[in-house]
Amino acid sequence: MAEKFTLEEFFNLLKKYNVEELEGVRIEGDLEIEIEPGAAVDPNTINALLALTQYVNLIQEFGNFLYHANMALTYLQRLSQAFGIQLPVAAPQVQVPEVKPTVEVPKIKLPEKLKEAKFEPYKVEYPGKIEEVTLGATRSEGGTREITITVGGERSLAFYTFDAEMPHMPVIAIDVFDRRPMLAKAVREHYEDVLDDPAEWARKAVREFGADLVTLHLISTDPLLEDRPASEAAKTVEEVLQAVKVPLIIGGSGNKEKDPEVLEKAAEVAEGERVMLASATLDMDWERIGNAAKKYGHVVLSWTQMDINNQKTLNRYLLKRVGIPRDSLIMDPTTAALGYGLDYAFTNMERIRISGLRGDQDLNFPISSGTTNAWGAREAWMKDSPIEEDTPWGPRELRGPIWEIVTGLTLALAGVDIFMMMHPGAVAVLKEIMNTLAGKIAEKADENAWISMEG
Repeated sequence: MAEKFTLEEFFNLLKKYNVEELEGVRIEGDLEIEIEPGAAVDPNTINALLALTQYVNLIQEFGNFLYHANMALTYLQRLSQAFGIQLPVAAPQVQVPEVKPTVEVPKIKLPEKLKEAKFEPYKVEYPGKIEEVTLGATRSEGGTREITITVGGERSLAFYTFDAEMPHMPVIAIDVFDRRPMLAKAVREHYEDVLDDPAEWARKAVREFGADLVTLHLISTDPLLEDRPASEAAKTVEEVLQAVKVPLIIGGSGNKEKDPEVLEKAAEVAEGERVMLASATLDMDWERIGNAAKKYGHVVLSWTQMDINNQKTLNRYLLKRVGIPRDSLIMDPTTAALGYGLDYAFTNMERIRISGLRGDQDLNFPISSGTTNAWGAREAWMKDSPIEEDTPWGPRELRGPIWEIVTGLTLALAGVDIFMMMHPGAVAVLKEIMNTLAGKIAEKADENAWISMEG
């Protein structure tokens, strides 16, 4: 077996015998070169590497080995750079012949005119229908209203007029209170002259600001405020019924113990007018309110707190236990303002509307929205942000109405039929937008409202 030794050992052997030059000597065998990074290189090693470069020059003469020549030379150049060696050969210049595609491009004759096609949008048909509910009663119907308002009747999602015609447009009620309430300045300035007279307040809302209905809030009956008796509140109801001839929505103070009595008395004095009693809830005597609506021929508002299951439950109670006619029930699933849960309110209302259209008999009723809740958002009424690092919010005279408009518009797309609102400018804008969405000619917005907003 041949003996294996390193190049260093070979050079040491020559050095040992003082051999400075070899002539006519032939060394046979395999040569293995191992070079560690940073190791010192003997000049004889460099000569060996230079000899290898001659092999590259030979490879360049053979076209079939051009690629290998490049790879070999590149490798040697990297070795030379690692050891600071200047190779005597230049890098081979290899030119790769350009390959041209031989695919023939077919000749196509372009038509002078595109084929005409009629666009037909995809149409969705739902098996269910939203109940129609009428508010108000004319003289021929036993009341004193000059107009009545009918909502509901939809067979498609809101403003999907390509699926089904909208039988009735959404309507807007303006809020009126039986005592001076705490209002944002942007709202209060429009009603400053009527804040102490609910009848005049209602008249202004209808005549000047285009309210389709009036919502009368009997907040003076709250035991924590004036605690007015139900009989006195009923007189206010009579005064407002005489002041305006549009349908009326009557609400209490929100007190769970007092409201059933107040709404019961209001239903009695408004007999024949087909008002809406707002509202029956699961945590108060809903049965008493429902019976009052049924006895005096009114509509009842079924109010829940953003819970579709609770909405179904309360509706069942009013329909089956009380016996409210299906054309006398409207739902209020609760309105959360922009930035304060509006997405949840939208989702809940949309789910309710879709369930009703799909045939759910517990949820196929018109929807009402307390859009005035938008004014509870601090961004709607505060002058500036309470956070020092916050960017400017802009003038609240415009910011507040915009907050109410966006809240209303968002829920209009979810399927709301009745909006309870405050700012006259917001009322005008929302009406115009809804008319546009429905494909109707929008009436000109009240110029006085816009002037007041800008002023």
